[in-house]
Amino acid sequence: MNLKTAFDQFQQHVNADPDLVKIARDRKNHFVAGLSGGEGVVDVWLSGSLRRLTQLDPVHDVDLVLEVSPEAYPGWGLPGSSSAEAVEFTRSWVKEQLGDPDGAHAQLVRLARPGNRAVKCFIDDPDEPDAFTVDVMPALRKTDGTLLIPAADDADWINADPEHLIREVGTRQETWDFYVPMIRLIKDWRFQVKDGVAIKSLFMEVLALECLPTGLERPQALSRFFTRAAVRVNQSIEDPAGLCGPIQPDLDITELRDALSRADDLAAAACAAQDNGAEDKAMRLWQEVLGWNFPAPVESKASKIFGAPALVTSGVVRDTPQG
Repeated sequence: MNLKTAFDQFQQHVNADPDLVKIARDRKNHFVAGLSGGEGVVDVWLSGSLRRLTQLDPVHDVDLVLEVSPEAYPGWGLPGSSSAEAVEFTRSWVKEQLGDPDGAHAQLVRLARPGNRAVKCFIDDPDEPDAFTVDVMPALRKTDGTLLIPAADDADWINADPEHLIREVGTRQETWDFYVPMIRLIKDWRFQVKDGVAIKSLFMEVLALECLPTGLERPQALSRFFTRAAVRVNQSIEDPAGLCGPIQPDLDITELRDALSRADDLAAAACAAQDNGAEDKAMRLWQEVLGWNFPAPVESKASKIFGAPALVTSGVVRDTPQG
């Protein structure tokens, strides 16, 4: 096995199961078909990581935007009860069209739970920890192309532009075929950070947007990412559209910076080993960076690579409306 093959195999480990992705997209299609055509509904469209193709395994949620005409609901978008009204409208429409057992279009949703910005629709048993859900968020399109989305807990609306990140990711993928796969790899790397430090998927995706170069070989691009990211995280990582502010303001940056710096050192050593023709050593070093699932040859008795892959954390946090 060479280094290219090792990265290819690890990518398959990181990538979401195609069968699960198909199920998620089929369910998305049912929601789009069922919710389109409602009173004042302009469009229903896919957002989030499934839209950007940056989803990880397992795929157990889908994010949709229910775009509603401001003319149909002239009171929406203003401070006060209208944000909660928009969420309740969405809940009622989901139940009418997709509720189990009486949905007019399909019988999918066991529970539609209204939240601050969206309605969380449980297709599986709501008591299951990994129950498949579809989050449907009502939104109003502003004249500048951005969205107003509910902040029901604050009796207000906020300005957001989730399509900005969709466009940015798409542009980079067009430039470099490995961009989206590398985003998945970087998002998977966050589980190598110290146990208990939960990092948002969106945080890593935006960090990569700023720090991952395109057009290089994968090992060199990843090494450059760690070098840049270890410095970049000292400043706030914010919504790339410049509207929603910090993505994860309560994140323990010290632990993340330390993990990035360690990964930077190991990645630089791996690239140096590769340049010197020592691909086995390079693969073992990348295994230290990326975890035990990265394939590497067994270490010979004649050499020793110090250190071991970090423990995997099970902490997961939810994305915010920027993505």
